[in-house]
Amino acid sequence: MDSRKIILLVGALVVAAVTAFMARSLVAGSAAPQAAAAIVAPAAPVGPEVLVATKSLPLGTILDATALKYQPWPKELVENVYFIKGTKDDVKSLIGTVVRTPITAGQPITQGTIVKPGDRGFLAAALGPGMRAVTVPTPGSSSVSGFVFPGDRVDVVLTQTVPGASGPPLKVSETVMRNLRVLATDTRTDNTVNPDTGKTEVRGFNNVTLEATPRMAEQIAVAQTLGSLSLSLRSLADNASELEQAIARGDVNVPDSKDPKAEKAMITKVAGQPSIGNSTFSTGADVSRFQRRTVPNQSDNASGTPGADGPVVRVARGNNVTAVAVGEKK
Repeated sequence: MDSRKIILLVGALVVAAVTAFMARSLVAGSAAPQAAAAIVAPAAPVGPEVLVATKSLPLGTILDATALKYQPWPKELVENVYFIKGTKDDVKSLIGTVVRTPITAGQPITQGTIVKPGDRGFLAAALGPGMRAVTVPTPGSSSVSGFVFPGDRVDVVLTQTVPGASGPPLKVSETVMRNLRVLATDTRTDNTVNPDTGKTEVRGFNNVTLEATPRMAEQIAVAQTLGSLSLSLRSLADNASELEQAIARGDVNVPDSKDPKAEKAMITKVAGQPSIGNSTFSTGADVSRFQRRTVPNQSDNASGTPGADGPVVRVARGNNVTAVAVGEKK
C-alpha cells in the first residue's frame, strides 16, 4: 500500500474519532428534557353557596357558629331542603338547634337533620345516648342569679339539716354531682338575644332541666326530698383538672400513640361526661363557731326509754318496775 492511501486512512480515522468525541460531549452536556406536569386548578362549582358542616356532628350536638359554613355547591346537585345563602335562614338562625341524625364533615345541612328549639322532639334529640332529662327547681337566689344558660355545665349542690337528740342540728352542704349539661331553663331551650344590642339577655328562672344518667336522675329525685338544691356554674377551663382526675381514677384510657385526634377525642369524652361520687362537703362549723361539725348523737334515746332527756319516777307493782317520766300519766 502506498503512502498516499495510508495518509488518507489515518486522516479518516482521526476525523471519525474527533466526530465521535464531540458527539459524546454534546450528548453528555445537554440535560434530558423534564416532563413538566401541568397543574390544573379544579374548576369552582357553578352554583349557589349552601350551608355545610365544618366537622363531624354526632347525634344530639347543639350547633354553634364554628360548626357551620357556606360553601359553593354544583347547581345541578342543590336540593330544596338545603340552606342556601341569601335566603331567610342563615347561620345565626340555626345556632342552638340540635342535630337529629349524624352529619359528616362537609355534608350539607338539611332541614330534616336538625331540630329547632320549640319543635316537637327537640329535647329528646338534644339528649345523648343513654341519658335522661331531669328538671331541678332552682329559686332565683340559688341559680347563679340567672347566669346559667342552655349548654353550660353545672354542679349540683345539696343543702340539708340533720336533726339530733340533743344540741343544735347539723347544717351541711354537699356537692353531689358534677359536670351536668344544662338543656333548658324553664321552658326555653335557647338563649334570648336582645335585638338592639345583640347580646344574650340575663333573666331569672325557677326550673332548670339537666342531662343526667338514669342513676343520677333517681338521686336528684331523692335529693329534692332531703333538702334544697342549688347549681354551681363550672368554668370552661375545668377540663384539664377533670382529665387528670379521670386518668388517675382509670376512667379514661390514655392512647399509646401521640395522635392529636385520639387525644382530642379523649378530652372531649371527659368534658362531656357527668360524674357522681368523690363529693365534697362543708358543715355549719366551717362557717360559724356556733354550729356543729359532726352528726348529732342519736344513741341517747335510741332505745326509746322514757325520760331519757329528763327526770323519771320508777313505779313498782309487785315484781314489775316501770319507769315513768315526770309529768307523764301512767
